[in-house]
Amino acid sequence: MPKVEIPTDKRKKGHATRHILKQLNPLHPRIQLNPRKPTSEVLNIPNTKQPQPTKMTTTTTPQSAKNPQISIIGSLNIDFVTATPRCPGPGETLTATSLTVSAGGKGGNQAVACGRASFTSQTTQDVSVNMIGAVGANDPYYTTLLQPALQKSGVDTTSIEQSAVAQTGSASIIVEEAIGGENRILVVPGANHAGLLSSVGNILSALKNYPSTPDIVVLQGEIPRTTTLGLLEYFNDCSSGERAKVVFNPAPVFPEGIPLSALRGTAVLIMNETEVVQMARSIEGLPVGDVVEGDGLRPEELAPRFHERAGVEIVLITLGAKGVYFSTKTGRTGIVAGVKVAKVVDTTAAGDTFVGYFATAVARFLATGRSLGEFDDDIEGAVSKANAAAAMCVQRRGAMQSIPFAYDVE
Repeated sequence: MPKVEIPTDKRKKGHATRHILKQLNPLHPRIQLNPRKPTSEVLNIPNTKQPQPTKMTTTTTPQSAKNPQISIIGSLNIDFVTATPRCPGPGETLTATSLTVSAGGKGGNQAVACGRASFTSQTTQDVSVNMIGAVGANDPYYTTLLQPALQKSGVDTTSIEQSAVAQTGSASIIVEEAIGGENRILVVPGANHAGLLSSVGNILSALKNYPSTPDIVVLQGEIPRTTTLGLLEYFNDCSSGERAKVVFNPAPVFPEGIPLSALRGTAVLIMNETEVVQMARSIEGLPVGDVVEGDGLRPEELAPRFHERAGVEIVLITLGAKGVYFSTKTGRTGIVAGVKVAKVVDTTAAGDTFVGYFATAVARFLATGRSLGEFDDDIEGAVSKANAAAAMCVQRRGAMQSIPFAYDVE
């Protein structure tokens, strides 16, 4: 390194510093003198005589790039998951493999899936997600399991009511290891059928707590039927102006059925093989005389009925390992093949993961200002990503904790 000479004679203020920089500059090309600026600014040295105010830079975000918003209205449960080699028969007692207590509920699972689907990196979330639901007051399971799981997934929990009149909902889940982790679920609704979730008006008031109208509202079948029908009718009614698009996953399917008037205009209807048959048979006015279950199910014949009779824009029918059938009102149809996995451990939240990931893709699309009728070119990619996320989910135990973040999904 060359020797740096420091002048000893008295010069004008700042000359010594500039002299040093001129000698260092050949070694450090990034150190440059700007004759128009004082030396203290070039070196980032505070000016002790006259402190400079901090300059703030304001960035204007174009309307087409605004963060989309998703509101999930639905159930929150504590899951008691028992893994067993097989289910016991009547009067039989078996020793199970394990018991896990975890956060769940279809609404909660789908909220977590939306939240985690919106993380493009570990520090970047490009979709705002909030959960509207209810739990029992002073429930330690909520503060130690449910709320942390939601918040760590990027879900706003300020509109979750802590009910004094009902306990937190619960689900007893039996995972049968001998048949590929298939599950059987018994649900006790608790707070999911009381207070906030028993009133459409209360839910709409809760939505007004947020700064903007959601682009997407996600609904399931684990809250009261009257509430679900009321919400469907409200959001699907565009006569009073543009409202949030509904992604509806009718699980479980209401035995009493769903009037066509409530379903009409639904943006996205997502069902599995069992639910599509139950829906077809339970909807008033839908011709279902030739509906065949099991291996004889023909989704390409069922889906158009929901378009034609109920005005549903997008119909998705998940077919397990066989993949997903998709159909749009504008005529785009197809099957996205299932993702092969080494071992299926637990299928508990797979369907909810698919719903959340697809809903997030639709929200991003709508936030660009385009209509759902223009989604045809993007639908196959959205289904593929949701499929891949669900495939990762089934290789892990549990509900919420098994749902992957988007940056981990290939």
